[in-house]
Amino acid sequence: MRQLLVINPNTSASVSALLQHHVQAAAGSHVAVRTATARFGAPYIACEASYAVAAHAALDAWAHDLAQPQGRQQPPDAVLIGCFGDPGLMALRESSPVPVTGLAEASFIESARHGRFAIVTGGERWGPMLQRLAQALGHAHGLAGIHTVAPTGAQLAADPDAARALLAQACRDVVRQMGVQAVILGGAGLAGMAAAVQPQVGVPVIDSVVAGATWALRVHPVPPERRVAGFDVVWSGVSADMGALAAAA
Repeated sequence: MRQLLVINPNTSASVSALLQHHVQAAAGSHVAVRTATARFGAPYIACEASYAVAAHAALDAWAHDLAQPQGRQQPPDAVLIGCFGDPGLMALRESSPVPVTGLAEASFIESARHGRFAIVTGGERWGPMLQRLAQALGHAHGLAGIHTVAPTGAQLAADPDAARALLAQACRDVVRQMGVQAVILGGAGLAGMAAAVQPQVGVPVIDSVVAGATWALRVHPVPPERRVAGFDVVWSGVSADMGALAAAA
């Protein structure tokens, strides 16, 4: 059975439970999904500072998962960063012997198949952060715009009924104003909401969590750089799990 490791760079256990449920449903019964939660950082990433810390937390959660005794769990066949912003994506991809993707990267790839796309997400500070990520991942040309609603993803997840109404209107607005062919509903806390708002929107609405699960389990055209997990430098002041991977590099 294939193994998919989902890393939640937030410290929120409720977000991890949401990711576990929706990623497993999307992956199917032939894949074993397990979710690792960040051991430090913010309950929900919503600004540049929490995003920067989350990249370290994602690496630490990955190293901690790999450090578990053999036999307790199988090593993953792929890794999915369960945050729409993909903190630590490039560093983890460089260090991992298996394919790594994130919710945002997978959603960009999926939505670009339909044409130009827009993003709807929670948290006002995410706009420039996602614009920068799209540029770094080579998808800026396909991204028509980003619409952020005031509540964060965590706040939206806490009130699903109100969230669905707010997000459906936001999706309709970006289709009308930007003329896009697809809309990404981005955020771990928004998992499952795309299906609920789809009947009210005239173009495909991409669930970032479903897109992440689907893309993570495909055969990637670019093989990992490594045969074994490891870092290229020796760390100081990090967790023992990260330190062990650095020493093994």
